[in-house]
Amino acid sequence: MTHQRRARALAATLGAGLLIPLAAASPADAATPTVSCTSAKAGLATKLRQDIQAAVNARSGTIAVGVYDRSTKTICTLRPTVRYDSASVVKVTVLAALLYDTQLQGRGLTDREMSLARKMITVSDNDATTALWNQLGVTKIKRFLAAANMTHTVPGPYGTWGITQISVTDEQKLLKMLTASSSTVLSPARRAYALKLMREVVSSQRWGTPYGAPSTVTKAVKNGWLQRSTDHRWRVHSIGAFKGNGHDYFISVLTLNNTGSTWQYGINTIQNISKVVHRDLHAS
Repeated sequence: MTHQRRARALAATLGAGLLIPLAAASPADAATPTVSCTSAKAGLATKLRQDIQAAVNARSGTIAVGVYDRSTKTICTLRPTVRYDSASVVKVTVLAALLYDTQLQGRGLTDREMSLARKMITVSDNDATTALWNQLGVTKIKRFLAAANMTHTVPGPYGTWGITQISVTDEQKLLKMLTASSSTVLSPARRAYALKLMREVVSSQRWGTPYGAPSTVTKAVKNGWLQRSTDHRWRVHSIGAFKGNGHDYFISVLTLNNTGSTWQYGINTIQNISKVVHRDLHAS
């Protein structure tokens, strides 16, 4: 199979729940490490650590978690540097790279680019993603990753954006960059545009990290799901940024489920973790 055909085959299957016959680098299953939390809010770190750990321990698979709340200076991590196949979560990185490239060129997005970006984020359109990935090329993708200090992220080979390698650490860096008023990587208008698209993801794809968030909180989300023929396991991920009720925070959960588990199992795992994070933060 040529590089171009291989890329098209991957794009056709991402998000559709089909098997992908490509070699992959996957995190190895291991005994669950301990969740680590720190916070400026008395008692919050201990509560979050215990509740996230309990939610993780109740599930199978290899799970990575990142939580950051600016309001309470709270940070929680689990397997922060383990790499996973990105699936469609990488589409936020593609969007950010596009915005960064046009910023360097001193121009706004064209009508075509805006149409593709909207499809890529709000309905997770794979063809739109492939078009923007090919337009940028790996060199420009890597240029953005360097600017954002996303040192763990490795673009997928042969244009196969869905097997880009990502980590919780880098996904948290991405969300922090998009939500930080002090960020110098992207202009305020470009950051606001990216978050707007993430807030407008169609209802059927708003599962995952938004689960359990109060209705008064704004929710920006992007999910990804992918099954590989190499091990028949589902990669199910969700990243989200949330603001309201005195909190400004974001959550990344990456999962690799055990053989025989399902896409829905991965969703449930993410939602069980997210639910306790939202509950504990808003109870503080």
